[in-house]
Amino acid sequence: MAGNNQQSVIINRQSKIPFIVGPTAVGKTNTALELAKLLNGEIISVDSRQVYIGMDVGTAKPTLRQQKGIPHHLIDILKPGEAISAGHYRKLALEAVESILARGKRPIFVGGSGLYVKAVLKGIFTGSKTDEKIRKKIKRELEEKGAVALYNRLVDIDPESAVKIHVNDVKRITRALEIYEITGKPPSEHYKNQKTNPPF
Repeated sequence: MAGNNQQSVIINRQSKIPFIVGPTAVGKTNTALELAKLLNGEIISVDSRQVYIGMDVGTAKPTLRQQKGIPHHLIDILKPGEAISAGHYRKLALEAVESILARGKRPIFVGGSGLYVKAVLKGIFTGSKTDEKIRKKIKRELEEKGAVALYNRLVDIDPESAVKIHVNDVKRITRALEIYEITGKPPSEHYKNQKTNPPF
């Protein structure tokens, strides 16, 4: 590159992909923008709220000007009320990675959703189908006994999973118990068996 002091960055599948994670309003966006300029990168949002159109307040969503300067991915892709699972997010994120790498650029993940980060890096268990009868049974148990009772049952069944779930996270507690009742195995065992590494 005669006459140019900038070093060309060659991206391949063995290249390290940065993750900038942390709570809202700690300066992740500005850090990511500077890093993207330095690495010739594009930014992939790892935020469970920034995916929604119009959800701008309290999410520290990059401004349109910032997004125009550096390409951003997985921002404003869903209408409010539309659901997205961690597994679906992982699929979209890996597609974005492939697209960015194909252009010779560096993907940079930025955000505060720990579940999404984990889904990208470690994969996520998706093998157990739902069972409406079991789900209703667990919901009834929740209404009758409360979240703490359900959490304590999960502790007995699968302490490894329970330690990673907050006692008030009813959705994840319910899903963990549902997986156990459908398959007869604790969720942590399924996650170990189905753990997958990202293709980069």
